[in-house]
Amino acid sequence: MSPQLTPIVDTAQDLELSERILAPDGARIANPRLDAYVADVDPSQLRALLSDMVVVRRIDAEGIALQRQGQLGLWAPCNGQEATQIGTARAIEARDYIFPSYRETGVIYARGARAGDFVRAWRGEEGAAYDPRELRVAPLQIIIGAQTLHAVGYAIGIKHDKADEVAVTYFGDGASSQGDVNEAMVFASSYQAPVVFVCQNNHWAISEPVAVQSQFPIAGRAPGFGIPSLRVDGNDVLACMAAMRWALEHARSGKGPAFIEAVTYRMGPHTTADDPTRYRSEADLESWRRRDPIARLEAHLRSLGELDDEQLAEIQTAADTAAREMRAACLGMVTRPPLAVFDGVYAEPHTDLQRQRDEYAAYLASFEGEA
Repeated sequence: MSPQLTPIVDTAQDLELSERILAPDGARIANPRLDAYVADVDPSQLRALLSDMVVVRRIDAEGIALQRQGQLGLWAPCNGQEATQIGTARAIEARDYIFPSYRETGVIYARGARAGDFVRAWRGEEGAAYDPRELRVAPLQIIIGAQTLHAVGYAIGIKHDKADEVAVTYFGDGASSQGDVNEAMVFASSYQAPVVFVCQNNHWAISEPVAVQSQFPIAGRAPGFGIPSLRVDGNDVLACMAAMRWALEHARSGKGPAFIEAVTYRMGPHTTADDPTRYRSEADLESWRRRDPIARLEAHLRSLGELDDEQLAEIQTAADTAAREMRAACLGMVTRPPLAVFDGVYAEPHTDLQRQRDEYAAYLASFEGEA
């Protein structure tokens, strides 16, 4: 029998339907369903999670600045979603493979991305943003929801090879309405593929609110495909880590796919090409500032006596260093000549490719002399 779900009325009620371990004020809440999955997380690990989130937020701010200064063509902010990304990504094992969307700055950071990896694709430079084989993360996917199909295909391969790994894919609440995502869940369920679906419900599909996307919690859709799901407070890094450990355990044990809905909030624009002031209120933003994932974990650590101002300053210094290194990597990139786009397309040159090259060269020459 399908679970009885409560319609979404507003963001406050929406969040209260989610599992959590840390309250917005940082207080620890007993959670019989999730506590066992993070019983091993000690204060030093909590400080590391805090550091991760602070660094990612600083990288995100630097990405926006670089785009505004003309150094990047675009940037997709993740401010407010740090707990979802860091909590889940730090639970994923090195052997597993991740299929992200375009907003997973925190995920690739947790997988060991280098300074230039955060900006290479957004600058339009040669190659992928990073080496997918090194990070075991597929290239950033700009086509909404397409990565879910890729993840399921990879997971079916895992099952065929009898390999001990899991595929994990990230997407947003807006993508949940795409056919690709639903088709991916059909295939995942039918073939019992070891894949974890992570829906980052940040409440906005560009300017469309989640209540228009779904009148009921998105996690409630997964059981209809035969996929167990868990809905967690996406601003609670411990709940996100616990949820991912549960999902990985389920998928790795041969029980098939699992689904996580992490309820969070996109504090910035959809991308730097967006103006969110046109469709959401300052009161809504202020409501979510009080649920900030970084402030929540900081408050929890301070209540334990496990964080002081000196440690926090060290974390901020590390964040500033990461941003400085990213900026230096970005400004130091050398863009290859436009005609180099034809290099390496074919093993051997041929007349049709040369014709296209000549036509493009003539097009570029038409701009010579223009100020």
